[in-house]
Amino acid sequence: MDLPSHLSQHDRAAQLPLVTKDARVTLAEPMDRNRNDEVLSALRDQIAAVGERSWLADADEGSTYRWDDLFERLRAAGASDARLDRIETLAERFDRPYPSLLRLRVKADVDIDFAPGQYVTLRVGDTPRAYSLANSPTEDELEFCIRLVPGGRLTSDLFEHVDVGDRVVVRGPNGHMVLDPPSRRDMVFLATGTGVAPFKSMIDYTFETGRDVVDGDPRHVWLFLGCGWEDDLPHREHFRRLDAEHDHFHFVPTLTREPLLTDWEGETDYVQSVFVTHVAEDALANARLPERLAGARKQAPKSGVDARIDPSNVELYACGISAMVSTLVRAARSVGVPDSEMQYEGFG
Repeated sequence: MDLPSHLSQHDRAAQLPLVTKDARVTLAEPMDRNRNDEVLSALRDQIAAVGERSWLADADEGSTYRWDDLFERLRAAGASDARLDRIETLAERFDRPYPSLLRLRVKADVDIDFAPGQYVTLRVGDTPRAYSLANSPTEDELEFCIRLVPGGRLTSDLFEHVDVGDRVVVRGPNGHMVLDPPSRRDMVFLATGTGVAPFKSMIDYTFETGRDVVDGDPRHVWLFLGCGWEDDLPHREHFRRLDAEHDHFHFVPTLTREPLLTDWEGETDYVQSVFVTHVAEDALANARLPERLAGARKQAPKSGVDARIDPSNVELYACGISAMVSTLVRAARSVGVPDSEMQYEGFG
């Protein structure tokens, strides 16, 4: 599938129009949390099921753990592959740098006009990188949602060195994934990770400008957002507030790893499967689902949302890692969303 991609823009980023020479950082704050105490507690519980809690302390080297030694000991004790996978996932979370998810706001010296869904190129020093704008164009600052990529061209500098008051350069805007004109169609947004950034811009603008109501009738606005852990959900409290304020806005997070740490009772499957479970039954009855989604036809949603999606009456947007977006688009097609009503963008 040929996906429009941020990645394809990186090589030409330096040639984009120079919008401002003087943009200053006004906010740089983590959106994730340091959860190492929770992770260690969960690790001890997993280890105790096949051995002794003290095995974790035996592998402690201060700042990290001798994971290979611990896994060898667990295998010798007969730990199942499933349990070893859970312990490995927790170990990876423990070793993850903190912060790994950054909210960055920038004030430019000129007004930057952009359409919700577009991106700009942010340059720190000599390194440019394309990032989607996460704020509504009605605001006078630019907001970014940035995931740390260890060794990445720009993200390491942003996380380690950028602070309030620092200067950056902004080029653009660019991008063709923008809102359709208001219609009676409902709106469905499918995202993974920081792919939700352009959708925050679109959703905020939709509600700020009254595009959520057409001819007096509210449009259902759905946001399906998939991540591993709850604190990986960008702008989660913002979306939860919108959900509480508007009966026709449905925030459906799905977390594949969170149950390893907490008693998370929400969705845990991949975004495409969770989306399918929220499609109206009559549409699913005639859907030609891929084999890997067939089981979703019989699954009841865990989101608590009573509304259902009529795929013939939506405009759908998808964004995230390119391989995942391809899967999301195929799922949307399989339940009957017309190609003419889909926009999508991949990166990475």
